[in-house]
Amino acid sequence: MKKFLTVALAGVLAASMLFTGCSKKEESKVPDKLIVGTNAEFPPFEYMNDKKQPDGFDIAMIKEIGKRMDKKVEVQNMEFKSLIGAMESDSINTIIAGMTKTKERQKSVDFSDSYYTSNQAIILKKDSKIKKLSQLEGKKVGVQEGTTGDIIASGEKFGEKNKVIVKTDVKRYKKGVDAVMDLKNGAIDAVVIDEKPAQEFVKNNAKKLKLVVDSAGAEYYCIAITKGNTAYKEEINKQIKAIKKDGTYDKLKAKYIDSAN
Repeated sequence: MKKFLTVALAGVLAASMLFTGCSKKEESKVPDKLIVGTNAEFPPFEYMNDKKQPDGFDIAMIKEIGKRMDKKVEVQNMEFKSLIGAMESDSINTIIAGMTKTKERQKSVDFSDSYYTSNQAIILKKDSKIKKLSQLEGKKVGVQEGTTGDIIASGEKFGEKNKVIVKTDVKRYKKGVDAVMDLKNGAIDAVVIDEKPAQEFVKNNAKKLKLVVDSAGAEYYCIAITKGNTAYKEEINKQIKAIKKDGTYDKLKAKYIDSAN
């Protein structure tokens, strides 16, 4: 009886392990469709075009990746702070939104290799004497909620190699452009946001605003994918590498980023 019970239990355990292995294998696969979350408030990486559709460098990148994978791409626009939650609930399987790879975000999602390196910048009124991030100590600073600018202005580190630079009186916005509007109206002292979007916002308000670039450390934009999906991560990395190698990356960068300067 004991021998029979032992054999039976061993069979159940083996079947359980086999089932678990199959489940993990099924989870780690390239999805049939790329359901992409973005926040189209971050030009030139993502924005709404004249046809009210998400556009920009990031959108062009993920569409090119989907094309090379022979997969359909569906882009969903949402608040930046909602992106990771949407992935955790399986509403999306991909995020491309000028998202910096951080230790905290890696607890919830996996990241591809970097496709762009950025820095932080400060948007100020023309007559401001502020020249670096540390001078924002105690100032009213606008940020887009959940972004690296939010992390920095809140007195936190966004990477192991980065240090705490400043602790400000943070005001959070759903859109970077709303923070810029409040700066123009005198409600806040500065806006901290990534360099390229900052250039876009200042260019559109050149008579009233100026830009100061003061790096808190290099930031690496990556594509976020569902946690644990190794097969998909490897395929994304493969396509990023190919896009860079054959010159397509440079063409997209020239069209969307370099032309915006």
